[in-house]
Amino acid sequence: MAGIVGVHGIGKYNYYLEAGRSVGGAAEAMRIKWDRYLHVALGGETRAYFSEIAYFSHHLHDGRRGGRTPRSAAAMERPAQQVLVAWARNRGVGEHVTGALKSFTGWLLDRLDGRSAAFAKLFAPEVAAYLTDAGRREKCRQVVADVIRRNRPEVVIAHSLGSVVTYEALWANPDLQIDLLITLGSPLGMRNVIFEQLLPAPINGRGERPKGVRRWVNIADKDDIAAIPPNLAVSFTGVDAEELVNLDWIDFHTAEKYLGCPALDPHLRPFLA
Repeated sequence: MAGIVGVHGIGKYNYYLEAGRSVGGAAEAMRIKWDRYLHVALGGETRAYFSEIAYFSHHLHDGRRGGRTPRSAAAMERPAQQVLVAWARNRGVGEHVTGALKSFTGWLLDRLDGRSAAFAKLFAPEVAAYLTDAGRREKCRQVVADVIRRNRPEVVIAHSLGSVVTYEALWANPDLQIDLLITLGSPLGMRNVIFEQLLPAPINGRGERPKGVRRWVNIADKDDIAAIPPNLAVSFTGVDAEELVNLDWIDFHTAEKYLGCPALDPHLRPFLA
């Protein structure tokens, strides 16, 4: 089996710090964990499934807070507050509330339950950093493209925000060819947050499978508050299969739960030698 390339999602800056600010160290630490997680889904002997994880989180942080999650609405920069408000309205929270952005953001964080608020404080700043800073966006996309080009995998598994980076990287680099793209907990279709800002821009309200991808499978947990909507086929042409799963009402978005999900087995099995 040609190795699988993984692309991580939000909240992974700690790997970089724990590896002594080493990108390679962060990527390798994550690869070891992802191999262990995927082993749960595929069973059999313990083996290396992933050839490399495309690690880009360091490009979304400037280090001023040492990678710490903002504690309050006031600590979030305006683009992150805007992402938070738009994300919450996708969930039907605060649809009819108006007011100053900072006050509205603070109201939202107070209203959300603990797990949702913790997620939002990670999700909003990193999504905003990616979408509003062209330099950071290009660096993240280039990381993914370089890892795919170097490893020439048959399969790419992209989680969370990593699915957005991967989608754009594949479109920006049409020479990259993969047999299977699996997106896990993807926010690609999230309206008024990500979908309309994708590159290339959707045409007539629809995106499209990157030309170099032979097959696209999307898997989302029914309670995943990042995967809004969970079914991408309503917004993208070329999604070949979708599965709505029930992972864990607490760990609804973690790579561990997604990679250990039995739904991956039938899609990956043809690539196992």
